[in-house]
Amino acid sequence: MFTNVYRLTRVKQIERVTKTITLQENRKVLVRPLYLSVCRADERYYSGTRDSKILARKLPMALIHEAVGIVEYSNESTYEVGSLVAMIPNHSFEHDTLVTDNYLATSKFSSSSEDGFLQELISIDYERLVKIPNEVPASLSALIEVASIAVQGLKQLQRVMIPRIRRLGIWGDGNVAYITAVIASNLYPECEIYVFGKHPEKLSYFSFAHTVDINEIAKGMWVDQVVEAVGGNGSESAVEQAINVINPGGTIVLSGVSEYPIEINTRKILEKGLTLIGTSRSIKSNFEQAIEIMKADPIARKRMQLLIQSIRDIHSEKDIIDSFEFDLSLTWGKTIMHWNL
Repeated sequence: MFTNVYRLTRVKQIERVTKTITLQENRKVLVRPLYLSVCRADERYYSGTRDSKILARKLPMALIHEAVGIVEYSNESTYEVGSLVAMIPNHSFEHDTLVTDNYLATSKFSSSSEDGFLQELISIDYERLVKIPNEVPASLSALIEVASIAVQGLKQLQRVMIPRIRRLGIWGDGNVAYITAVIASNLYPECEIYVFGKHPEKLSYFSFAHTVDINEIAKGMWVDQVVEAVGGNGSESAVEQAINVINPGGTIVLSGVSEYPIEINTRKILEKGLTLIGTSRSIKSNFEQAIEIMKADPIARKRMQLLIQSIRDIHSEKDIIDSFEFDLSLTWGKTIMHWNL
């Protein structure tokens, strides 16, 4: 059968192409997208702020890696037709006993190394789906992927040792920092959460945490563990501050993406015996835990709902472009596309 794919062909230009998909492959499920969330990574492709050589290599490509959809057909009994499912963008072709699939060089990722979810119908391996319970509203479920990223990052704290977390420091006041704080408040209910940022209007959303202006960090301020969620040009100063504030023996999880190398104060890292761990993307178990949190914790659902700034109906390529343009105008929060193509 045929399906339409909506690919970014060049900066701010999305075109429809038709491709053939088969229903005969074992382990494949046919999913129709329902809600899709625009990510800053997608925006960098759309607006052309990625390196021109990278764009030339990867385009044309369908964007979006945060999406849920409705099962239309399945060769497997695991997913009934009509089920609401989260689609996992990480596409693995092998498994390692020590390294999870999201860190394997052979794995691909939707809207990065293969087409994303801007498609009329998606043929996807059933292992890359997770059923969404009724307790999680359909539009809110578009945030499951970014919530799974937060779960993956916080789980990294446990890779080295069982961490002492009386205070968790989160550097950043954007979307990833916010949802990391929401997930952390669920995973570590006895822990004090401190969010370090520089935008008062963004920090006001973190009403359930302590907020600290990065230009007014008090002398003697301390945290036990850190998640850095700044990225970009600000990641260097964020890591420097975190190294200064964190207690000896702590771990700094690096989750902010920077296009260029940054300097790191290795002397302080050695003096304090710190561990720096990178985190990127997520795996199925992270999705499952994120969904369980959203299912069981109405407070977490209410807090996550604040991230949704607009839900936009999509009936044409122009609607897709308008959604990206609207998202570019946001200083905080996310744009959700309600798919009708």
